[in-house]
This record gives sequence, C-alpha cells and structure tokens, in this order.
Amino acid sequence: MSKNKLVNIDLTDMANGAIQEKLDTVMDGVLENILNPNCEAKKKRKVTITLSMTPTETRNSITLDAQVKSTLVPEDSATTTILVGRNSTGRIEANELKSGTPGQTYIDPDDGKLKDDKGTDIDKVEAEGKNQTAKASTIIDFQHSQKKESN
Repeated sequence: MSKNKLVNIDLTDMANGAIQEKLDTVMDGVLENILNPNCEAKKKRKVTITLSMTPTETRNSITLDAQVKSTLVPEDSATTTILVGRNSTGRIEANELKSGTPGQTYIDPDDGKLKDDKGTDIDKVEAEGKNQTAKASTIIDFQHSQKKESN
C-alpha cells in the first residue's frame, strides 16, 4: 500500500483559497456573536460548509460550488415597562417606568439626581407642583370688580 493520496483535494487551497477565506469570514461573525454580551452565552452556534458537485456529461470533470454559512444566536430582547394614563385634561400620556415601581423615586446613576418614576428631575416636578398650586389658589372675585364699577 502506498501512502500517496489518490484523492488530492485540499479544502484550504481549493479555488485559490476562496473557500478558506469564506470560512474565516463566517468564523469571525460566529466569534463576534459568542463575545456579544447581549447574546446567550451557552447556546450553540453552527457553521455549515456545503460542497455541491456537478459533473460534466462525460464525467471527467466536476464543477464544485462551496457555500459557507453560519447559524448564530439572536441578541436578547430588551424589555421595559411603560406607564399609561390620562392627564388632567383627558389627553393620553405614556412614559417609561424608570424607577422600577410606579410612584417611587430613585437616584439616576447617570447624573446622581433624584428623579420620579418617569425619570423627571424631582426639583422640576416640585417646581411644577408649586406653580399648579399657586394657579389653583389664585381666586378672581369678579363680583368685587363689578362692585367697584357700580360705585
């Protein structure tokens, strides 16, 4: 028995190295997917190399088509809670719940400020509340102005 190979086909050299280049490109994508912290770590990724061979009518040569593709893990979904309701004028309002619990304040890690459950600075909320209270407590006595005019 001879140690010489009768089938001398080296996948890395075929098509002037194009198949290996395709594999390298697909593997880069697979490795990026594995290192992506938004993808589940332990799920399997798959690389498939499909070699399709079409012989000529005389069967003395073959056209080989190589396709390399991967099956990746999708990124994890992003989930949040939206608070929905109507304001005092009856219009619909919707805001993302930032604090984790409706009505709860929290300290924003980005700027260190105290904020309401919708992410609005508490100082701004309190200032708006004072303005609303001041507007609500201003009583206009129309009869008083009429009394002055009649005197």
